[in-house]
Amino acid sequence: MTVPPAGTALAGGTNGPRALRPLLDTVLDALTTGAEDRAGPLPPGGPDTVTRAVRDACHPVFPDHGTGPHAALRTLVHTLAAGAADPADPHCAAHLHCPPLALATAADLAACALNPSMDSWDQAPAASALEALTSRALAALVYPQATDPDALITTGGTESNQLALLLAREAAAPAGTATDPHRPARPLQIVCGANAHHSIPRSAWLLGLPEPLTLPTPDGILTPDTVHTCFANLAGRAGPVLLTATAGTTDSGAIDPLAALADVAAQHGARFHIDAAYGGALLFSDTHRSALHGLARAHTVGLDLHKLGWQPVAAGLLAVPGPATLAPLAHQADYLNADDDTEAGLPDLLSRSLRTTRRPDILKIAVTLKALGRHGLGELVDHTLAAAQTLADLIEAHPRYELHSRPALSTVLFRPTGADDTTLATIRRTLLTDGQAVLGRATTPTGLWLKATLLNPHTQPGDLTTLLKLVEGHTPR
Repeated sequence: MTVPPAGTALAGGTNGPRALRPLLDTVLDALTTGAEDRAGPLPPGGPDTVTRAVRDACHPVFPDHGTGPHAALRTLVHTLAAGAADPADPHCAAHLHCPPLALATAADLAACALNPSMDSWDQAPAASALEALTSRALAALVYPQATDPDALITTGGTESNQLALLLAREAAAPAGTATDPHRPARPLQIVCGANAHHSIPRSAWLLGLPEPLTLPTPDGILTPDTVHTCFANLAGRAGPVLLTATAGTTDSGAIDPLAALADVAAQHGARFHIDAAYGGALLFSDTHRSALHGLARAHTVGLDLHKLGWQPVAAGLLAVPGPATLAPLAHQADYLNADDDTEAGLPDLLSRSLRTTRRPDILKIAVTLKALGRHGLGELVDHTLAAAQTLADLIEAHPRYELHSRPALSTVLFRPTGADDTTLATIRRTLLTDGQAVLGRATTPTGLWLKATLLNPHTQPGDLTTLLKLVEGHTPR
């Protein structure tokens, strides 16, 4: 037999760690040198400059004869790090894009090396048991009074919202066929606020549902009176309704009045879903968890731990109060979950996702929960939200800045006093092009605002002061 070429050692088995160790040294060195070359929150020069640097460093991407494992790792990892938007930099604060914990990242390496595929038990024996234990423990945080809460692992808020809409559609039409006489006369109608995540209307489109009724949210939150009026207008409509609320909007981090909206939904017999992809991590905090009062009254709740949970992407969940809610996802493929295997006691993993092949994303989550505990994660949440309050204080005290509102989570909207929308957009792009700061943008009824989304629990007041100075330095006088 021929000898396999260099670089083809496997990561698993008893010899895998021995093959990985020198490669990891190369990776870690390249991450270091790449970050040193970047020397900031993102590379300067803009898209053309970055694209040219990647092309020059990596050409040819697919040579006839390989360079060998260490050279390839050194080149590409260094190039990726040098050209990264690094959320570990306190001035990289545009999006819900967290710096992952080293602990979680190390756990994710083990998941990659073992490569369990979460679509059948015989591909992931221990991983499937760990997923069941961990997902149910997190679901119990959402539904503390439920007897048997459960959660599906998702790729994030978009998939969680899509699944929530699918489950609501199927709960309203259990027969599941358009020609069934027991199907309601009208399809599921979704009601959401203008502050809802864009994945709500997109999921409705994908699922063949009517366009959602989108209610105005001039103050950034969906109010019970607005929903009540909408439901009253729908009173003569024969058909099921799903109300969606948001616990942590992407624009400002605002949290809808969840308990009051749950009251309105119950009064009108509507199903209730809460997108808590951003704000759900407040459950870890003894200080802030009361902001989620009413969360447990939702039929479905979406969470994301790759936001205020500091996990590498992806780490989403959809929590439900009991397994019966997930029954519409039942699906059978003989080679993965044959009936006789399931009856013999092999866990059915295929019915826990719309995806077939899935990574064991639960491992990094489980390691983090085990290592830090609820109080440890709660302290990270508290530190991060405190940093947002500090930034808001600095803005309010600054004569040349305007604060949109006090932050509900870790998002702060601000702008130089008197700056118009064109000026704000130019400031943001200039900071990006110069590689000095990554700030987001949010459009509200009062115009365009710069958005600082703080997710780094190690950010210090001095970092925030410097960020404001950078913006001020690019503001026309």
